[in-house]
Amino acid sequence: MIKIGAAISEAAEQLEKEKGIPKDVFIRSLSDAMVTAYKKHIRSHDVSNVEALIDESKGEIGVFRCKRVVDEVLNELAEVNLEDARKINPETELDDDINIDVTPADFGRIAAQAAKQVITQRIREAERQLILEEFVSKKGSLVTGLIQRVEPRNVVVNIGRTEAVLPSKEQVPGEYYRVGERIRIYILDVRETTRLPQVVVSQVHPRIVQELFELEVPEIEDGIVEIKSISREAGFRTKIAVSTNDPEVDPVGACIGPRGARIQTIVNELKNEKIDIIRYSEDPVEYIINALSPARIISVEIVENSDQLKAALIVVPDDQLSLAIGKEGQNVRLAHKLTSWKLDIKSYSQIESEEGDYYQESGDYAEEYDETLESESTEYQQIENVTEQQVAEATENVVDQEADEENYAEESIEKVDSSEDKED
Repeated sequence: MIKIGAAISEAAEQLEKEKGIPKDVFIRSLSDAMVTAYKKHIRSHDVSNVEALIDESKGEIGVFRCKRVVDEVLNELAEVNLEDARKINPETELDDDINIDVTPADFGRIAAQAAKQVITQRIREAERQLILEEFVSKKGSLVTGLIQRVEPRNVVVNIGRTEAVLPSKEQVPGEYYRVGERIRIYILDVRETTRLPQVVVSQVHPRIVQELFELEVPEIEDGIVEIKSISREAGFRTKIAVSTNDPEVDPVGACIGPRGARIQTIVNELKNEKIDIIRYSEDPVEYIINALSPARIISVEIVENSDQLKAALIVVPDDQLSLAIGKEGQNVRLAHKLTSWKLDIKSYSQIESEEGDYYQESGDYAEEYDETLESESTEYQQIENVTEQQVAEATENVVDQEADEENYAEESIEKVDSSEDKED
């Protein structure tokens, strides 16, 4: 064995203190490194029965090969005769297994380098695994970090044992990040890489607002007040819907705090981002009205309410239309995200105008229908007049014809009578 004194224990304790790597991990790494060095030293791949043993009390380390005690040795790497075995342990018998110290007196430069590489690799793997486990458990929570450097697209934040990346899409619009500044961030994802785990963080996630409310409002932490939904456009405005399990507790007032102290702390943390606290309701009409505050609502009509689509028509006074929609549609967009309802907002004048157009179209159709009926009636009257005229003419012709026939008959009789008189 090799005498190294207390160096092993001291190195293990220092590593555990600085990087949190347990002492037994270091000891196992050192043992594997010794076996690898021995393998390179003897230039043999048969190390299945080789292990490194460390005696911390004596400060010694060595490589041992386990051999079977036999009468006749056929394989020197796996067998030892009884005489040699009893030199190590006098009580050894045939067919016993005995560990024989095969530590080379001098490993050499190549073996030492191999041992160093193995130790370094194992320590890195252990450190990477510890960091991965730590931040996987912190995924979905808030941490405080120190801005390490600002890159063209990303901001690198020191969060303790590793660095986190704040991508451009997760940065607050218009926010100026300074090196050395402390910021509160949300751990969005943890990705395993060949080196240290990559931690992705966010400053725009709605969960940040929820975490801040849980820290500042004891009623939320105790479960008396519940956050039902959050919609956020980071840096500009947030809407949060709250409800209570205790009828004596006002959920909105609890979140605002005495003289607005609680909400003001959260607003300051979010760099003066506006926050609307909405009272949640199971009634969709009331919930939509609350979500569109501070705008006044005349009426809410549920157009569609199904699993596929939830839509409502909201009518507001003319002077409240711009307030209900918000700057660039922000208010109605946040209300849609908060309630999960598709909201169609119209002013009272627009509704009246649409109804007037409808009635005007209905009146035009009625007039057109009356004109059609009148036209058809005129045609029928014309047909009726023509028919009566034809009947009258036909009757007159018949009468004239009968009169002509009577006159013709009388003339014939007179001619016959005249002829008879001449003959007499």
